[in-house]
Amino acid sequence: MVKQPNILFITCDQLNWMNIGYNNPMIKTPNIDKLAASGTIYNRAYSSSPVCTPTRASWITGLYPSQHGAYALGTKLPESVPCIGDYLKEAGYSSSLIGKAHFMPLRGSSKYPSLEAYPVLQDLDFWGKFHGPFYGFDFVELARPHGDESHVGQHFTIWMQKKLKREGKNSDEWKKWFRKPLESLYPENNPKMKSIMEKNGALNDKSQYGAWNIPENYHPNSWIASKTTDELKKAVRRDKPFFIWASFFDPHPPYLVPEPWASMYNPEDMILPDVPADDLNDMPYHYRMTQTNDKNWAKTYDEDGFKVHGLGSHLQDTMRAKKNIAIYYGMISMLDKYIGLILESIDSLGLKDNTIIVFTSDHGHHIGTHNLNAKGAFAFEEDARVPFIVSWKNKFPSGKKSDALISAVDIAPTFLSLTGREVPLTMSGIDLSPVWKGNTDSLRKWVIVENHFQRTKFYQKTYIEERYKITWYMHTDEGELFDLAKDPNEFSNLWDVPEYKELKLQLLHRAMQADMSK
Repeated sequence: MVKQPNILFITCDQLNWMNIGYNNPMIKTPNIDKLAASGTIYNRAYSSSPVCTPTRASWITGLYPSQHGAYALGTKLPESVPCIGDYLKEAGYSSSLIGKAHFMPLRGSSKYPSLEAYPVLQDLDFWGKFHGPFYGFDFVELARPHGDESHVGQHFTIWMQKKLKREGKNSDEWKKWFRKPLESLYPENNPKMKSIMEKNGALNDKSQYGAWNIPENYHPNSWIASKTTDELKKAVRRDKPFFIWASFFDPHPPYLVPEPWASMYNPEDMILPDVPADDLNDMPYHYRMTQTNDKNWAKTYDEDGFKVHGLGSHLQDTMRAKKNIAIYYGMISMLDKYIGLILESIDSLGLKDNTIIVFTSDHGHHIGTHNLNAKGAFAFEEDARVPFIVSWKNKFPSGKKSDALISAVDIAPTFLSLTGREVPLTMSGIDLSPVWKGNTDSLRKWVIVENHFQRTKFYQKTYIEERYKITWYMHTDEGELFDLAKDPNEFSNLWDVPEYKELKLQLLHRAMQADMSK
């Protein structure tokens, strides 16, 4: 009988697909590069949405955001939706999630009750007892810090407190490493919430940028690598197949990283993207307005207090832009170190021969490309395209690069197929195991990226083929059309070019058919 393979799923947050050593020699990522050399790099992998929650839910459900229900930040993946852990459990697998989940909103409501929201987020008595089940995972260790945000809680805070106590330090010392929450989360009208937050240090107003004062061995990366290694050791003792997801937060802004990583890259050496002066002039309204100082234009998209992520002024001075890049690179290099520690554990525990390893990011990031400096309401490749590496010793090709199209919705069905499970007909993703094994070059003809912000007027869909890419919107006739073969940097929007009218109609028709066939 063939032994079922283990799965190690390593993810990060907001990593631009080009910002890894094998694509950008300026960035030092020796461990990710080594993983890439042992497997296949997929250059045309895409998120299902350019923000966190929708894509993360797609990873574990095999469904698009418009199907699984967590279609935007602030929404919630319904617990009734079957997830990959549920299916793998039936096949005898154990499953663990360490790090960031973000299947639930940070601000809960009667419509979207959330374990990842205040006040439960910082109820350490609760988290000391709760480790699952959670969305199909048998065991979870969760956090939501993102560096400088003081909505720190869940298992990460408990780990910090125990670690401080073991070292003979004040168990509340961690509080000085995090600044207060965003103003939209202030708890003035909720005494219970305020009490819990004050107890756990969440009202600390320390603000930082660049070099983070947190000791490296208390950084979330250290916690995730340590807890993932613990889970790998448990899996060896259990002697049953496992699915372990190591879910890192970096390099998601704010731009914060401890030394020596904060000074690893000199801002003076950073090269700003070469962007035409008129780059966004032929783009939809919300792109053009990012290049102004107008503070009120984005409000036209808001409803009921909900805002569209990334809308606002993206103007910044050259030195600030270079420092952002330097710190972003430092965050990536630090992330690489801790991914390396996990990969070393795979080797030392004798798991490499029978473990499928996949590395990716939930979405991309603008770090000056197109004069933009955030994720969110944009459809450029920098937002939707993600790094993607698969490795399985002697089973997958090594040292290979592929331009096969991959979508976030394909991960769950492909994992199930590789473990010998039938792919449920309810999943929209494609089983790409023949591609990953090198038996065929590609299976996908297209991908769709959805971008619908909750309770706002902003709804964007993007259809991508091998050569062409088209984006259309609700509530506007504006759109985007790019020939990626001739214009890989997406500097020339062909949407309103008369010579491309027929192609635009053809692509919209193909996009409609693809959208209906999901």
